[in-house]
Amino acid sequence: MKLKTILVALSAAACLTSNAFAQAPIVIKFSHVVATDTPKGQAAERFKQLAEKNTNGRVKVEVYPNSQLYKDKEEMEALQLGAVQMLAPSLAKFGPLGVKEFEVFDLPYIFPSKTALYNVTEGPIGKGLLKKLEPKGITGLAYWDNGFKIMSANKPLHTVADFKGQKMRIQSSKVLDAQMRALGANPQVLAFSEVYQALQTGVVDGTENPPSNMYTQKMHEVQKHLTTSNHGYLGYAVIVNKKFWDGLPADIRGQLEAAMRDATTYEKAIAQRDNDMALEAIKKAGKTTVYNLSAAEQAEWRKALLPVHKQMEDRIGKDLISAINKEAAK
Repeated sequence: MKLKTILVALSAAACLTSNAFAQAPIVIKFSHVVATDTPKGQAAERFKQLAEKNTNGRVKVEVYPNSQLYKDKEEMEALQLGAVQMLAPSLAKFGPLGVKEFEVFDLPYIFPSKTALYNVTEGPIGKGLLKKLEPKGITGLAYWDNGFKIMSANKPLHTVADFKGQKMRIQSSKVLDAQMRALGANPQVLAFSEVYQALQTGVVDGTENPPSNMYTQKMHEVQKHLTTSNHGYLGYAVIVNKKFWDGLPADIRGQLEAAMRDATTYEKAIAQRDNDMALEAIKKAGKTTVYNLSAAEQAEWRKALLPVHKQMEDRIGKDLISAINKEAAK
């Protein structure tokens, strides 16, 4: 009788354990390299809230900001290997992966406005680019916005001649390399997490960033001059490991897609606001002189930088550049 009781108890325990495993939430590790209070950081947190709510806790999203898990050079490989499930890398990161078409977003002055940008990212061109990631084991879910970039250094950068000999940090991008060389600067590729220290110690003289990235990383504390050039764009693609995504139950995938749509709407709403606030905060900090280019100076920058488009046609695709210019002109 005792043996029968024990066997019944063991069977019940095994059943409970099996149910516990069956009910264990699906974990999505979401890694990114910027601070939580940036547009991307806030949107990642919003996606976490919405995903967990939409799935009634069947999915748990673990967000790892500020390169806690991986630096920006390492995170893509981690995603492809399945060590993390979700990233939101800058669009420049897909060039080194072999999808060079994404480097079109790095071309200086290619987007005259956010409207032109959204015509591309939300239309057939943007969707077609995300499809090109699938052979790399990556599914693209959405484009997230940050904003137009400013230049900073420890000397004023008003004219093209001011860039001569300056060591300027860039992401790993052939386009950004060509951009800095067109200005007469020496481009230096560095991981985002290393930029503050590099600026502080003089390893590099300056960098380019949207104001929200510059402020949240405290770069303004080690840069004396800032130029609101709006010469280029920085955006992100939210991506997932394709094998992981395809293996999710269809209802879960649908709920996560809805969460991503809502998080993306939220992200676009806060991106410009946060950049405007960051620029004001940098001014109030009083450590950095903020300069707005005159119309003549802006024209000189454009004249120096627009040849980069022609230079990159063979790498990015002449037809793609033309298609985006056509959208931008609408």
